[in-house]
Amino acid sequence: MQPAARITGRLRQQVAADLKKKYEKGASIRSLAASTGRSYGFVHRILIEAGVQLRGRGGDRRRTARRRR
Repeated sequence: MQPAARITGRLRQQVAADLKKKYEKGASIRSLAASTGRSYGFVHRILIEAGVQLRGRGGDRRRTARRRR
């Protein structure tokens, strides 16, 4: 995929399906953007268009606060 090239029609659907599959297998939006040479915003928008349920921010957030006694 060429950076900054407009992607429309069937190609856009194919790119969306590929990105959706990779995202659902655990890839981050940032890693997908880097691997495709596209912006974070582009990948985010394509995933939204593909109907993907986006994960929350920050990854695993384990609580390390002191326990109350």
